[in-house]
Amino acid sequence: MASLSGKKIILGVTGSIAAYKSALLVRLLVKAGAEVRVVMTPASRDFITPLTLATLSKNEVKSDFTEDLETGTWSNHVEMGLWGDVFLVAPASANTLAKMATGVCDNFLLAVYLSAKCPVFVAPAMDLDMHNHVTTQGNIQMLESQNRRIIEAESGELASGLEGKGRMAEPEHIIHELEEFFFGKKPLSGKKALVSAGPTYEAIDPVRFIGNHSSGKMGYRIAEELSAQGAAVTLVTGPSHEKIQDDKIKVIPVTSAKEMYDACTSRWASMDIGVMAAAVADYRPSTVADQKLKKSESELSIHLERTDDILKYMGGQKITQFLVGFALETNDAEENARKKLEAKNLDMIVLNSLEHKGAGFGHETNRVSFILPNNKINRFELKSKSEVAIDLVSQIIEETK
Repeated sequence: MASLSGKKIILGVTGSIAAYKSALLVRLLVKAGAEVRVVMTPASRDFITPLTLATLSKNEVKSDFTEDLETGTWSNHVEMGLWGDVFLVAPASANTLAKMATGVCDNFLLAVYLSAKCPVFVAPAMDLDMHNHVTTQGNIQMLESQNRRIIEAESGELASGLEGKGRMAEPEHIIHELEEFFFGKKPLSGKKALVSAGPTYEAIDPVRFIGNHSSGKMGYRIAEELSAQGAAVTLVTGPSHEKIQDDKIKVIPVTSAKEMYDACTSRWASMDIGVMAAAVADYRPSTVADQKLKKSESELSIHLERTDDILKYMGGQKITQFLVGFALETNDAEENARKKLEAKNLDMIVLNSLEHKGAGFGHETNRVSFILPNNKINRFELKSKSEVAIDLVSQIIEETK
């Protein structure tokens, strides 16, 4: 079921350059299963058209009290205010913040706001100095005292060219706030997780490469389950036909072991959880031909060199993070997995074996064991990779309480 299925969201859009983000926000809300009705201030129409938001929301956009002066048709702000489960103002300009805080009612959006009996979320958006101004901060505090939920502005480059706090929260973060409001805080909320998936391809020449049969299925399912439990997930993936359906997951595509090493190690310090499910090549050609190698009657020898060990680096650098590795073994499976657990300073290792039918590369199923320090082991029967991901993330939640 979609995360906001059946929820009624009134989205108020005000006169801020961040109004362009409201198109993505509407799309994500609808994708999450919500019914969305948009109300706009007159100033917001200078930044994005009502037609755009009406098309995305599949509902007529309201902006004026009167719809047709000749017939006397009017927009019922009271009905609109009573309709929603949540009234979300995003972006909320400094001007609208001030009016909301003091009860000014000079446009249709503010009339809906004063009529609404549902919870109100406000996502401020403005330039750095406007956001920091004592009156703006006072208005935000006043709204908080009125039990309005403030979705804090984020830091980054602003329309003026300045750097600092004032950007409207990203639409994905706003969706997350709404999910937590409706369904409670998830076990991994506030945690950042790094997942690797898929194979790596190590070039021989511009045409040929050394690779493996990993599909990426396991890593992708783990990334989705971590996100479903509230984590902010970054997925570093080698070449794969798999697709991520969760827009909140940040996907970093790579090809080679070196690219995966750089992508993972450069992000590791800022993470709380690491799940390295990728099948990374242990060796690569020491030299890569500039041109396609021509077939000849003689044998071809390729000199291989070791690739950098991603897990060993991350295990050596971790402080408070929880790090999970994978081991695919064909003999002495549990013994070899335990050695890898200790040698790479892991908190858990997921063992699967090619000896089990339906497990390993390319299958929709897997049969795994979770090996932890102190000789603790949990063994599972053959399950779908989605079910394995649920078991794995549940184990991570249990171990990181």
